[in-house]
Amino acid sequence: MWNTRNKRRALFLLITTLLVLTAPSTLAQTADPLRLRVEAAVLVDAASGKILYEKNADQPLAMASMSKILTEYLILEAINNQQISWEDTTSISEYAYRVSQNLSLSNVPLRRNEHYTIGELYEAMAIYSANGATIALAEVLAGSETEFVRLMNAKAKELGMENYTFVNSTGLNNKDLFGMHPAGTADAENLASAKDTALMALRILQDYPEVLTIASIPRKTFRPDTGDAIRMDNWNWMLPELVYGYEGVDGLKTGSTALAGYCFTATAQRDDVRLISVVMKGRSYADRFQETKKLLDYGFNSFERKELVPAGYQDPDQPDLPVQKGKTNRVGIATAKPLTLLIRRGEADLYQPQVQLETEKLTAPVTKGQQVGRLVMTYTGPTEYEYLTAEGPSQESVALVTTAEVEKAGFFRLIFQQIRAFFSWLAQQIRGLF
Repeated sequence: MWNTRNKRRALFLLITTLLVLTAPSTLAQTADPLRLRVEAAVLVDAASGKILYEKNADQPLAMASMSKILTEYLILEAINNQQISWEDTTSISEYAYRVSQNLSLSNVPLRRNEHYTIGELYEAMAIYSANGATIALAEVLAGSETEFVRLMNAKAKELGMENYTFVNSTGLNNKDLFGMHPAGTADAENLASAKDTALMALRILQDYPEVLTIASIPRKTFRPDTGDAIRMDNWNWMLPELVYGYEGVDGLKTGSTALAGYCFTATAQRDDVRLISVVMKGRSYADRFQETKKLLDYGFNSFERKELVPAGYQDPDQPDLPVQKGKTNRVGIATAKPLTLLIRRGEADLYQPQVQLETEKLTAPVTKGQQVGRLVMTYTGPTEYEYLTAEGPSQESVALVTTAEVEKAGFFRLIFQQIRAFFSWLAQQIRGLF
């Protein structure tokens, strides 16, 4: 028979044991509040590159067909530079042909004796992740996939990516390329971190937003009304019309290999908020979409785009600037337009305006609307936000401009100003003596 004291001691030991056993789980949940079932992830504001959530986001991982985001960037850049056009046609090399015939991979079958437009090959790549079509595009642009991979790595460096290696244009494992892989070992794959993958998405959306025109197509037939017609269902099943439809999703690229697991770079817009999410090495085809939904739900539910400063705002501590040699000796400065940021809901009061001037004084003549600096918002809350790019913070600022024109003073006014300035200086010197 236990007495009351023994019962209390046993209860105390039980509670202590439970606390010890549950402590690691509690810590893990704190470290990753979303408890994502992926190896790495990141969520980003598409307007500024501000990182809203990250998990293991700097580790290079196999990225599979998300690599095609960079291939798409280079193709769109070449079209924008008029190096190639959508209507240009190309024949198909033996290499691209052989890869395209492997229907265990994502492909549209290509023929050696046919010519294909850049437009239809690009659609096959962007909608259906067609690997043979991707290689054909790489060869059109660079002459060979080997040279195209060199362009990919150079562009990745130019974009500011840090933890990456590109060995082919498709994201396939080199072992699937029949010994014709352009770089790397026989079993190498393209690698990048979640942050670098998000940066690719950010830059293609900023530089070539038309990428979404094709990325958002839920299904299309390749070469309709021919013997090669094949229905291309978009692998992005979060497009609103498809299986895991999510409001606002209109891109961007899935990927999966044995090494990469199941990956997905998504972008979605609701009202004036556009988010970019990346998940890497998910457990299953469905998991990558379910975990992406968690990320996007978190972003849209926890953050809002809010006007913190209106157009024409004048900072009380710096409402104007001195003007030399002008008909007036000061001119007002104010924000050229509203300053609107993506912030955590309920944290507007944690942002304080700060003036950053390019000059301490102006010399007449001064034009109305002349930029003299920028107004930034200093965040005083508990979170220290990072950005995908060095210029990210500057994108969360607004220009400060002059509110009026100041004409240059006439000869006699300038003489009077100089006399007044001299006596003002003299008075200061005399006060200094006493």
